[in-house]
Amino acid sequence: MKKGWILGVLLLGLLPAAYARHIKGGEINYVYLGPGISGTDRFQITLRLFLECGASGQQLDPDANIGIFRNANETAVGGSPFNFPLTGDEFINLTTPNPCISMPSGVCYRLRTYSRTIDLPKDPEGYTLVFQRCCRINGLVNLSPNSNVGSSYTCKMYGTNVLGTGTNSSPAFAIKDTVLICQLRPFTLDFSAEDPDGDSLSYEFCDAYTAQQGGGQGGVINPVPPSQIGFVSYSQGFSGPAPLGPDASINPKTGKIAGIAPAGGDYVISVCVKEWRNGKVLSEHRKDFNLKVDQQCDLAAALLKPSYTNCDTLLQFFQNESPPSPLIKTYHWDFGVPSLTNDTSNLPSPAYRYSDTGVYKIKLVINAGDPCADSSESEVRLYPGFFPGFTIAGSCIQLPYQFNDTSKTRYGTINYWEWDLGDETSDSDEKTGIRSLSWLYGSTGFKTVSLIVGSSKGCRDTLQKVIEVKEKPLVNLAFRDTLICSIDTLQLRINGPGVYQWSPAYNIINPGTSSPFVYPKITTWYKVDMNDNGCVNRDSVRVRVVDFVTVDAGNDTTICLTDTIRLNPATDGLRYLWSPAITLNDASLKNPLASPRGTTRYQLISSIGKCSASDDVTIRPVPYPYSYAGTDTVICFDDTAQLRGSINGSRYFWTPATRISNPGSLQPFAYPLNSTIYTLTVYDTLGCPKPGLSSVLVTVRPRINAFAGNDTVVVAGQPLQFNATGAPNFLWAPSAYLSNATIANPVATLPDNFRYILKAFTAEGCFGLDTINIKVYKTPPEIFVPNAFVPKGRNRLLRPVPVGIARLENFSVFNRWGQLVFRTTEPGKGWDGTVAGREQPSGTYVWIAQAIDYTGQKITRKGTALLIR
Repeated sequence: MKKGWILGVLLLGLLPAAYARHIKGGEINYVYLGPGISGTDRFQITLRLFLECGASGQQLDPDANIGIFRNANETAVGGSPFNFPLTGDEFINLTTPNPCISMPSGVCYRLRTYSRTIDLPKDPEGYTLVFQRCCRINGLVNLSPNSNVGSSYTCKMYGTNVLGTGTNSSPAFAIKDTVLICQLRPFTLDFSAEDPDGDSLSYEFCDAYTAQQGGGQGGVINPVPPSQIGFVSYSQGFSGPAPLGPDASINPKTGKIAGIAPAGGDYVISVCVKEWRNGKVLSEHRKDFNLKVDQQCDLAAALLKPSYTNCDTLLQFFQNESPPSPLIKTYHWDFGVPSLTNDTSNLPSPAYRYSDTGVYKIKLVINAGDPCADSSESEVRLYPGFFPGFTIAGSCIQLPYQFNDTSKTRYGTINYWEWDLGDETSDSDEKTGIRSLSWLYGSTGFKTVSLIVGSSKGCRDTLQKVIEVKEKPLVNLAFRDTLICSIDTLQLRINGPGVYQWSPAYNIINPGTSSPFVYPKITTWYKVDMNDNGCVNRDSVRVRVVDFVTVDAGNDTTICLTDTIRLNPATDGLRYLWSPAITLNDASLKNPLASPRGTTRYQLISSIGKCSASDDVTIRPVPYPYSYAGTDTVICFDDTAQLRGSINGSRYFWTPATRISNPGSLQPFAYPLNSTIYTLTVYDTLGCPKPGLSSVLVTVRPRINAFAGNDTVVVAGQPLQFNATGAPNFLWAPSAYLSNATIANPVATLPDNFRYILKAFTAEGCFGLDTINIKVYKTPPEIFVPNAFVPKGRNRLLRPVPVGIARLENFSVFNRWGQLVFRTTEPGKGWDGTVAGREQPSGTYVWIAQAIDYTGQKITRKGTALLIR
């Protein structure tokens, strides 16, 4: 098979209604009936096709096309594909669900069977049977994409090369698919098969097949050769070998699927069964099935691991391996100590400290005494004192590395080793059952070596170490270049194992060791040859020799007071001592940081072994130039502030230079639009190379946007309340007719038209002005509406003018047929002569206005208006 090749997919939206997704699974099996005609074998071949119970119409194929292909070259047998008639149709329902499952859902499948007798020529390689169909059900959780997926069902039969003169019938899966499985709960599903010949069977999960969509009438597809069948694509966390996720598995001997169910939904599972006789595989058979995991039901279950092995301590922690459920009311643990009756607990997740090593039988019972109680048993193996370890000897790629297990155990014996030597150049660097071994690596670099080690008591652990395989062994010299005085003796050093030999023999003591002494009078290269268990390398050290030390502490320097300067001498010395040390960060450094508070002469003594020399340097601190930018100030928007600086220096300037009258003046005028920090920079000629800096903040208050309110109309005697904004303080002028002229919201009762001027201001004196005009109608409260309007003229809107009105409840306009063309409840809004953007014809229109006046009375007015274009 060409794994991963998916054939073309026809989208569900392109299929007719009869192609609705309905396939739930299927399998093909065969039974040997005896010799056929003209050197053939006769077989009864059966296709079982599982459908949704609601499948109907063209979804119910009256027959099935099954292709038969030779395994030798995948050519079709003459007459293929063969037409198989429908021979059975039944509904399979779950009639007796587990009474301890709460809120069980119904389980139903429709099984349609197609069967036919066929004579096949004897063939050395045998045949493969193929049936393909579109229309798996949609929403399959473990597939990606999870919809519009086809299906293929196959069965492989081997020929005379395997069977010889014998015969064979394939296994057939038992019909046991009506199990209710609850999400995230333990489950067991019997997926076993029966073999007519009594051959041995083995089971495994395998990748499910897909099929191209579409096909002929009703979605039927003409079968293709086996190598052209594609595989489905699984979603993250699922695969063919793990179709239900990591917590469910299939028993390879019994075919039972068990574990913890995944989240609710429909899942594709494919089980392959192999038939064995005398150590040979006689056939490969598979069943593809869509398993439904119920989201609604719940089940209280007790579940323990098959065994618990603790090789570290006698304290063991336990928990119910079944996910938590509100149906679990009680727990009872028995920790299996034969001589005790109090080795129990009623906690959900207890811990128990055993008094001795050994094997203990434990038991968990949930909901004891309840009809739906459940229990689980396991064993605990306690053998603390297991200490895994291993050593590695080797230094380069020239010779094999030696690996030796050093694991120890207090109980039992170390009896299991599984090595992975991390050699990417070899496929045979994994070794099992060997305690110690050697290995010659094929490449240099870092290698991760791992060892899984176990004991006869069941203890097991994994260790990892990273080694570097080098081209040559490392000559780990303490240094490779140094300087000594001609009267000194120097010890050379190498860290690490190996046999060493130094040369030349000039002025050297102990040349055959890793740490000889040398006392050359001239500069000399000392070479060392290293041999580390057969791996050889060479390295060298240069010993430079001088008769005296040179030192220059540097030039005298002026710095700004409070600054730090790094001393920078020129010397070939190896050790240093500065004085005085009180203003240095480290007097033993070649380049210390100095922070003198007054003129200071620093002396440096530079040494090479027993030779030394000295020099000094003077650092003179000078105060920064004096700069004072003045005090912070506040101005109104679009106002001016005068800066008042003072200095002690030779030159100065202000920054930023924008919106300032003269940056070179000590007292310029600044007129910023936003709050700005102005910096006064001062220089002098006393020796400090840096300027003196100071700053002043000019805070600019935001612009005052005084608002007295929109011009308005009232009726005589109507109280009018203002609502001014713009600043914390207000003043109205004139103050006539106002309840209070110094607040934002005074009330006025006006006898005639009037105009007020509002001043909104802050505590700093920043202010803004606005006016409001009030027109007073000497009438009762009323709604005025014009009798004509011209949409493209000056009077372009038909809108009401409410006078003495507290709330406009409705203003509606109707055409001559009584159709509503405009409606609003907002004063100031009006009709522009259009409906949905289309201009309405000239003519007379009816309007209705309703409002509540300032006294609480309802006013209703009707009238007509002429639309003029």
